[in-house]
Amino acid sequence: MKIAIIGTGRVGQALGTGWARAGHQVIFGSRRPDSDEVQQIVAAAGPNASAAPVAEAAAAAGVVVLATPWAAVRDVIASAGDLAGKVVVDCTNPIKPGLELAVGLTTSGGEQVAGWAAGARVVKAFNTTGAENMANPDYGGRPATMFICGDDAGARATVASLASDLGFGVVDCGPLKLARTLEPLAILWIHLAAVQGLGRNIAFALLHREGEL
Repeated sequence: MKIAIIGTGRVGQALGTGWARAGHQVIFGSRRPDSDEVQQIVAAAGPNASAAPVAEAAAAAGVVVLATPWAAVRDVIASAGDLAGKVVVDCTNPIKPGLELAVGLTTSGGEQVAGWAAGARVVKAFNTTGAENMANPDYGGRPATMFICGDDAGARATVASLASDLGFGVVDCGPLKLARTLEPLAILWIHLAAVQGLGRNIAFALLHREGEL
């Protein structure tokens, strides 16, 4: 699968490197794809990785991953070009100073992304945990849970498969409006990790009793 990663921060690096090592073709989309910093990221990800300008990376991929700060998302979508029909994975969280949501509970950042990316098949995912868990979601043989949601069932299945490739246990939460619950869950993870001092090597997991769904 060809995957464009828009954003070369810790989340973008962890996801891109993991998928490249799993055999996917990964293109890091950047404003400066030839910079030493980006080329070091590509080299670390291995032979299945490359870098290109944002629009070129998005055009070449069937899956486009948004891994930028929330404040940059609308501009990034505009610079990515036509995303109609593509699976767009929204990893962002609309957080404002004070560790509060910038988008209220009657809508979500994920739903705003869907409005900005006309015709895209938007899936909210990879927003409820940190980059460390994206690089290694294993906790003593038990996988961290990755919650996903989106209005297109086929797109959700694609993203679920990609999350499984990284080692996550996947929970499909249903339609995109469930991003209204997943984004506050991200606030909780950040609060526990940073404010409560539990550190970044923590993760959420959905548990089932043996023999029950």
